[in-house]
Amino acid sequence: MNLFFRALFILFTAVFLSGCNAVVLNPKGSIAAQQYNILLISVVLMLMVVIPVIILSFIFAWRYRENNPKADYQPEWAHSVKLELIWWAIPCMIIAILGVITWKSSHSLDPFKPIERSDKQTLTIQVMALEWKWLFIYPEQNIASVNYLQLPVNVPVKFEITSNGPMNSFLIPQLGGQVYAMAGMKTELNLIADASGDYAGLSANFSGEGFGGMKFIAHVSTQKEFDEWVQRVKLSNHTLTLAAYNELALPSESKPVYYSSVKKNLFKFVVMRTMMPEKDVWALCFGNATE
Repeated sequence: MNLFFRALFILFTAVFLSGCNAVVLNPKGSIAAQQYNILLISVVLMLMVVIPVIILSFIFAWRYRENNPKADYQPEWAHSVKLELIWWAIPCMIIAILGVITWKSSHSLDPFKPIERSDKQTLTIQVMALEWKWLFIYPEQNIASVNYLQLPVNVPVKFEITSNGPMNSFLIPQLGGQVYAMAGMKTELNLIADASGDYAGLSANFSGEGFGGMKFIAHVSTQKEFDEWVQRVKLSNHTLTLAAYNELALPSESKPVYYSSVKKNLFKFVVMRTMMPEKDVWALCFGNATE
């Protein structure tokens, strides 16, 4: 039955999305794969109502055409218990099934829920939506990049997400999930990539003039290649001080840039700076340290 659902789903998407690059239908991570299955099941269940209605529309038009003498003429007919049960019971059953699927998936695919891989340690990446670019900080490696994301394959990744300006939405369609980035808030998204490759990332929420340029590449590689990339970034001449961050946060589009070191607690400072006077945030995040 699952094979039938997949075949039917692929048939319709191939017809209606033949001119699109439907990356959502080509998942490369376990979270995205589960979301794909939910999408597939939901579409097939809804087609169980849509397709019969479309077919019956043509059948009725043909059977009850004016020049068909075999069609029964029943001007007094107004009600059928059997038909009422059919066209109410089936949609209600479908809605109930979709409700159960939604309830279960809302808990199993909670973006805050860690991905358990006993042999792999979770990689933490701090994400900031700037105007009009993405900043990625690797706190454990003490490096950062702009509009470029490097991930090791088969390693759970915890994204900590915030925004320095307008509300935005962080999305890597082939890896799954879509979480809003909001100023003064820290949200989370847990993902994992099951295959190496380059996957498109973008902002999925209109946020102003430079919105169209808020795109990045998520490059998934082996652990060895990831470690080598970290070492190359550490050789960069750029360092992400607070002054460099304030300049980077100004509205502008940017090509990939790499920072060999990051000011400690910078992410926390950006999250907290909208909640209290900056001098208090400075003392909380940096103590007596100067730039």
